[in-house]
Amino acid sequence: MATIEAKGLVKVFPLKEGGLLYALRGVDFFVRDGEFVCLLGPSGCGKSTLLNILSGLDPGYEGTVIFDGVLLKGMGKRGAPRVGYVFQEPRLLPWRTVRGNVEFALESEGIPRAQWGEVLQTHLALVGLQEFAGYYPHQLSGGMQQRVAIARALALDPEILLMDEPFGALDELTRIEMQGELLRVWSTRKKTVVFVTHSITEALMLSDRVVLLTARPGRVRQEFEVTLPRPRERTNPQLIALYEEIWRNLT
Repeated sequence: MATIEAKGLVKVFPLKEGGLLYALRGVDFFVRDGEFVCLLGPSGCGKSTLLNILSGLDPGYEGTVIFDGVLLKGMGKRGAPRVGYVFQEPRLLPWRTVRGNVEFALESEGIPRAQWGEVLQTHLALVGLQEFAGYYPHQLSGGMQQRVAIARALALDPEILLMDEPFGALDELTRIEMQGELLRVWSTRKKTVVFVTHSITEALMLSDRVVLLTARPGRVRQEFEVTLPRPRERTNPQLIALYEEIWRNLT
């Protein structure tokens, strides 16, 4: 696992018609080892951009990202922490089965083939898909496809798990079910998680802390500790009061 510290992050995109678009401007925040943090904010505030920076996919930024006291830009591939990324859509290979999609990730990361069987069995069981190993993505529901994406990310044993609105496209009942599944997996593995969402309720149900970003250019506006024990009741008066406080600051 790993701690994350971002200092003074600035991300600028050039516009076709000339000029610059600031997506992030002076972002400072931290994530403790094993903590579950949700990033919340209006559309276009730079949440996904921030995840791309943390993942190492986007090196074109100003400021610093520090993992366990070491600068991300100076780590090199071997020194960087292993990061798992779950996107808004599952991004599964349609011509590969559930098993094949996880195996593709293992192969891409150079995991020895001799370890694949145990890793597959462990992680498909973790997300409740061991009976669906031979199914193709089109044979699965949206929620099951996202379970495959989570299993694929966790199979690489990442120190950090980045999740970009992974349940945003699901219906409400499936979304609630997947939130419960994610918490079950997280409580088992205790990964350091940074989770992007537009839903205040989802953030409060999942996280140890909610980091609220401003409208573009994104900055950290406020942070909210969520100290209620899990599993949480959506009708808990403390949770409702926190929801209202976040809503006031969000709008």
